[in-house]
Amino acid sequence: MQSVQHMVRTGRRGPMHEFSMAFADLRGSFGRIGLAWSLAWHDVVSRYRGSIIGPFWITLSMGLMVAGIGFLYANLFKIPVHDFIPYVAIGIVFWGLISNVIVEGCGAFVGASGMLSQTSLPMMTFIWRTVLRNVINLAHHLVIIVGVLIIYDHWRQANAPLALVGVVLVMLNLGWICLATAMASARFRDIPQIVASITQFAMFMTPVFWLPGGRLENHAVLLLNPFHHMLEAVRAPLLGQAPGATTYLVLGAMALIGWGVTFTIFSNIRRRIVHYL
Repeated sequence: MQSVQHMVRTGRRGPMHEFSMAFADLRGSFGRIGLAWSLAWHDVVSRYRGSIIGPFWITLSMGLMVAGIGFLYANLFKIPVHDFIPYVAIGIVFWGLISNVIVEGCGAFVGASGMLSQTSLPMMTFIWRTVLRNVINLAHHLVIIVGVLIIYDHWRQANAPLALVGVVLVMLNLGWICLATAMASARFRDIPQIVASITQFAMFMTPVFWLPGGRLENHAVLLLNPFHHMLEAVRAPLLGQAPGATTYLVLGAMALIGWGVTFTIFSNIRRRIVHYL
């Protein structure tokens, strides 16, 4: 019998090695973005299998919510329906995107525990799966925004390219938030309930269906509220207005700092995530 004359080296090899492995995971996930899209599409199709109108049930529900809140609040606060309904429609549709990515991000790694433990797929693939699944749902809900902008004749002054810039900034920030909630939920199983509660609270503190005027115009509730800036970056251009420079600065700084901090944590715990599941 011959003895093996080499040593297998395992375990941590320093922060730079961990970071390079995490970066390789990120690069590999971009190479498998088609797989992430297929998984996201399968999630949507399987959720509504057997349904006649599929995801449009949520669109219908959201449309009824827009109509109910829009007409009720417009009458209560004496706001012209012509201006308020488009404001509410864009707010509710994009709040749905933001809150769903954050809440569903909690299950990005936990829900993929089988594939993560049995395959060598990049972990970030499952973050993109969650984000893309909600982009597919958003594509269905855009019918509400387009319809409302046409009915109330706001489509003429809508600045679609600037709104697209806002969407890109929002998605950049939702990416790292989704990664953060996925890692935290994999380690601590109480996190999804906490995230759901915070998201619900944030909806009422964010001008989703109320106007930030009067005393609240420059209030800390708005200036320090990242969700307000996310909505403002998309909603203002679609209503023919220009978002403030503060909005772009906040979203840009959030994306840089958020990805820097979150990816550093990911590189340090990436090897242990599978063991958490």
